[in-house]
Amino acid sequence: MAHIQWYPGHMAKAKKEVQSQLSAVDIVLEIRDARIPTASMNPMLDEIIKSKRHMIVLNKKDLADPLQTKDWVKALSGENKMAIAIDAKKMSDMKLFRQSLKEFTQDIQQKWRNKGILHKSIRVMVVGIPNVGKSTFINQFTKQKKAQVGNKPGVTKGQQWIKIDKDFELLDTPGILWPKFEDQEVANKLALTGGIKDTHFYKDDVALFALEFFLHYYPDAISSHYPIKYEDVHPPYPELLMDLTKSMGMLEDYDRAADKIIRDFREGKLGRMTLDRIEEGNILKNEEVRD
Repeated sequence: MAHIQWYPGHMAKAKKEVQSQLSAVDIVLEIRDARIPTASMNPMLDEIIKSKRHMIVLNKKDLADPLQTKDWVKALSGENKMAIAIDAKKMSDMKLFRQSLKEFTQDIQQKWRNKGILHKSIRVMVVGIPNVGKSTFINQFTKQKKAQVGNKPGVTKGQQWIKIDKDFELLDTPGILWPKFEDQEVANKLALTGGIKDTHFYKDDVALFALEFFLHYYPDAISSHYPIKYEDVHPPYPELLMDLTKSMGMLEDYDRAADKIIRDFREGKLGRMTLDRIEEGNILKNEEVRD
């Protein structure tokens, strides 16, 4: 299996820009993918934000396992840090987020009022790795098309301040990945969920990773969606991909079958799944340090 690496030049520049703006904001709002709460966390973020107040938004909850999401929200919340799960495309979820953000920052506003400072907006820096739905989130929050949206990573290229209302002002930043994936399982999860451009990995490798995961945690997803019986499925998984390719009428076009499996997962056709499993103690050391 080929190693996956992707670190466009504009991301290195974006990291420096984020660091330079940190002193100008009151809170860092980090958007993650609810299907991969730890894999979609940038480990460089610790050194960037340091002790800055931090809110984690697990976006795309409609695609994630609801029981896992509930546990992750609890696990990721802590001192000076709050986590919430939403579907940024739903206005009801965005209203819930807004109320949570207001409660999370009300002590900042109170300190300003005590000093006689009125009508000052909370300045929020929005960060996140590529393709976690950051631009969609911003557009829904502002109720205007302020941020460019795309279904591929790396759409946002520069910073921009966005005035929301009298309460909040946002600083949008480009998605930032880290320079090297030490753990290829993390890389595979990012590739599967769309955090890495499709041209930067072999789809059959990622599809094989996905099939093995599905059979272990969500076996019904295979048997109910593809023309193959679960009881007939056994390792090795390359043979499963070959069987699926033939059963879907694609002859020996394994790349096409792999692409379909990846797209079916991304679009939620296989059901709501979470790739980072809370029961495995899959909270990165970075998270424990932040608490």
